Amino acid sequence: MRVTIKRKWSNRMKLRMKKRLKIRKKVDGVQERPRLCVFKSSKNIYAQMIDDSTGQTLVSASTLQDKIKGKGKDAALQVGKLIAERAKEKNITKAVFDRSGYIYHGKIKSLADGAREAGLQV
Repeated sequence: MRVTIKRKWSNRMKLRMKKRLKIRKKVDGVQERPRLCVFKSSKNIYAQMIDDSTGQTLVSASTLQDKIKGKGKDAALQVGKLIAERAKEKNITKAVFDRSGYIYHGKIKSLADGAREAGLQV
């Protein structure tokens, strides 16, 4: 006997997934210019740099780490700066920004601005 559970998604989630897949068709990260992928939950924001040719995560940062203080846009700005610093340690200076279907506004924009302030070309 096989039981499958279907996830009920809201229309908002369906639209974001549709946008996400459309973006992923166009955005591709390589070793010289990895993909800066962003995910946000209701309380935290996560960022990681991915090399799509090998499928490896090169660098990651999130608001769950001890160095990050604050909430909202301020925390996203700090995550952007932290991921840029970690990328510099691995000699990564350029990245392709993947907003994962989120609107480029608020926390997503703050994260990208933080990465740019720290010297990453996004």
